[in-house]
Amino acid sequence: MNPLISIADTAFVHPSAQLYGKVNVGDGASVWCNAVVRSETAHVEIHEAANIQDFVMIHTDPGKPVVVGAYTSVTHHATLHGCTIGDHCLIGINAVVYNGAVIGAGSIVGQNAYVKDGTIVPPNSIVVGSPAKVIATRDNRLPNRVNAEFYRLNGAAYARGDHRAWDGPDFEAWFADMLKRLASEYA
Repeated sequence: MNPLISIADTAFVHPSAQLYGKVNVGDGASVWCNAVVRSETAHVEIHEAANIQDFVMIHTDPGKPVVVGAYTSVTHHATLHGCTIGDHCLIGINAVVYNGAVIGAGSIVGQNAYVKDGTIVPPNSIVVGSPAKVIATRDNRLPNRVNAEFYRLNGAAYARGDHRAWDGPDFEAWFADMLKRLASEYA
C-alpha cells in the first residue's frame, strides 16, 4: 500500500476502488465499487462517515485538493475535481463539482448538475442545473446525515461480508434508534 494513503480502521474501501497519491479516508467513511481517487498534485480528504459511491471520480489539480466533509454522500458516477464539499452534503448522481468550487454545509447538489469552477454555494442550499444555480434554501443536514449513516452501516456490514445490511428486523430497529437519536441531535 502507498504510504501516503491513510485509511481509518473503521473505514471501508471496496477492493475494486482505486486510490492513488495522498488520500485520507476518515473514521466510518466508505469508498465503494469502482470509485477512483487520484491525487497526483494535491491531497484528498474524505472525512468521518462520508461515502464515495460506485463509479465516483475524484481528481485534484495543482493547489486544488478535494475535501469531502463529514456525513456527506457523493453518489454514483459523480465527479469531484479540485473542490471542497462541506459537512452533511449530498452530491447527486452524475453531478460534477469543478475546480475551486465550494459547496456549503448541509447542501444538496442535484443529479446531473454542473457546478462550474469557482462557484461558492452557501450552506443549506439546493443546487440544480448546468451551470448549477441555487433554487432553494433549507436545512438539509438531517436527511443528508441519515443517508450517510446508511452507508456507514453498510460499509461495516460489507467489511464482515454481509451484503444485506438494509434488510430485516435488525435494520428496522437500528433505523428507528438512529432516527430517534438524530432527531434530538438536530432539533
